[in-house]
Amino acid sequence: MSLRHAVLGLLSEGPASGYDLMKTFDVSLANVWPATQSQLYSELGKLADAGLVDVVSEGPRGRKEYAITQEGLAELRHWVTEVEPTQVRRSDMLLRVFFLAQVSPEQARDYLRRQADEAAKDLEHMESIREFVESGADNLSVYGRLALDYGMRLARAQKEWAGWAEGRIH
Repeated sequence: MSLRHAVLGLLSEGPASGYDLMKTFDVSLANVWPATQSQLYSELGKLADAGLVDVVSEGPRGRKEYAITQEGLAELRHWVTEVEPTQVRRSDMLLRVFFLAQVSPEQARDYLRRQADEAAKDLEHMESIREFVESGADNLSVYGRLALDYGMRLARAQKEWAGWAEGRIH
């Protein structure tokens, strides 16, 4: 996935300013595809240069509102239906698990405990935005629920696995 397609996807639901897009990222896509403000604004410029979005209005303090073009919508649809998702095959966390024998059992258990804690924090964050995501009837809310549920199930599984793995080290 690319930031390009995340922005196009958000704009497919209607025009928005960079500020509005950033707010939406923070409450919906941050768990899937995080972006910084500078990355977002840079990408909006690239999308405009490529003709995939247009600036449809300009307001005070340089505020611009962007809308997806027909070319942008075609690119988004092509990406959603015809481009196979990148399958992540690398995990820095699991690579470390392979080498936990190189540290003391207590250090290994501490490492796994931290992984469980991180998964718990991720789950807590997703729980905190769940009500907001579930409150809408728009497309981003409907499909956002599916992505949120995936993330929550994954975080629960990671937390459970890390606890189980910690118990296996003596």
